[in-house]
Amino acid sequence: MSRLDDGTLSIVEDSSDAAASARGAHLFLVLESLKPLAPPVRISLSGVAQVVFGRGSSRAIGRQQLGNPIQLSVRVADPWLSSMHARLTYVLRRWILEDAGSKNGCTVQGARQTQAQLEDGDIIELGYTFFIFREELPHDVGDPMIFEAPAPDQRIGKLATLLPSLERGFSRLASVAKSTVSVLIEGETGTGKEVIARALHEQSERKGDFVAINCGALPRDLVEGELFGYRRGAFSGATEDRPGLLRSADRGTLFLDEIGDLPAPSQAALLRVLQEREVRPVGATKPIPVDLRVVAATHRPLERMVEEGTFRADLFARLAGYRVELPPLAMRREDLGVIMGTILRELAPERAASLEFAPRAARALLYYPWPGNVRELEKCLESALVLVGEGTRIELEHLPVAVQAALTEAGTGRRPAEGNAEREKLVGLMREHKGNVAAVARTMGKARMQIQRWLKRYDIDAESFRK
Repeated sequence: MSRLDDGTLSIVEDSSDAAASARGAHLFLVLESLKPLAPPVRISLSGVAQVVFGRGSSRAIGRQQLGNPIQLSVRVADPWLSSMHARLTYVLRRWILEDAGSKNGCTVQGARQTQAQLEDGDIIELGYTFFIFREELPHDVGDPMIFEAPAPDQRIGKLATLLPSLERGFSRLASVAKSTVSVLIEGETGTGKEVIARALHEQSERKGDFVAINCGALPRDLVEGELFGYRRGAFSGATEDRPGLLRSADRGTLFLDEIGDLPAPSQAALLRVLQEREVRPVGATKPIPVDLRVVAATHRPLERMVEEGTFRADLFARLAGYRVELPPLAMRREDLGVIMGTILRELAPERAASLEFAPRAARALLYYPWPGNVRELEKCLESALVLVGEGTRIELEHLPVAVQAALTEAGTGRRPAEGNAEREKLVGLMREHKGNVAAVARTMGKARMQIQRWLKRYDIDAESFRK
């Protein structure tokens, strides 16, 4: 079973696995503006006393010298970096970024700083290279100190992440894919649920097709005919036999998108198909065997819908053999460079390697909260490529107006406006339930622990609502 853990997908472990988990400071090299396809990197700061940043002939990240305490060196082929640009030092249980006399200075949260005490989620700009600092990121004690995002040909489908718990979830999907276990993918619209479903199908080695069905788009009076097929003459307008979408996925993968929108009668009919592994077309007298691997997705809280009686508990149990929850893009900002690289390779395969981003454009992309998630990012980059024409440098003016406006937040020294909509929703519910975290959790269909994590992340004081 999976659940959202501090903005990343995590798996509920047994006691032996849980003992190996920890939280610790990490630094992410998110984006090189001049080389957006360069693989982003996660650096664990556990046991590290100091990190030195500077320009190199090529990227090189590793120990600056042998022995303890550990000192790391981060060299990037960024001409706007000085050879000795900045130092990140652990002092009195705090991480301090200090300019080392660089020509172009250091920027934290969009504001120039000679010295800054870092906070969780801070965006650091050194030259044309962007980093994100995380103070207490969940990870396994056995994770590597330096982890580079895998090359496209080493990924499961298009799935790639630098976040440790999400990385483990993606890795386990390879094992799940080769089984017949049903998978339920949960997450906001645009987070990439269909990408995971297609990756599962590609890894499954099933011979049939991948058939995607948007349950919310099916005409309510024709749902069963569309799904299960029908015989000629079964109803007015049935002028020929139709196999239906479920039979089209025979020996393949059936992706039921927005399963929470499926009407109650159709839920019962679908349950029979999953139980009996056979389909009875509308108007037919005999069922037809089908071999289906079912992957379902939803942005709705199915567990709460089960409690309310609007979604069948037995169908939910059939669909939720393995559950994953994709966090919104605003809560996995560390992956922005990884995702951008994937999108650019798809949209412009012949010129992606020559593209670069102006610093102001890169800064806006990192500060924007992405309410439409990965889908919105893809549309943003697609339009930018059109506007840049034959050029190779994407400027701020090539980005949508809403993304450009994110720069008004940058330069204030504040954290990005990530998850503003989520924060406002949470504040409203906390006010409505007078600070009762358990009641808010029930309303949102989330675990109580998840609400507590979000309260901490968005700096919301539950006590203030109980007065």
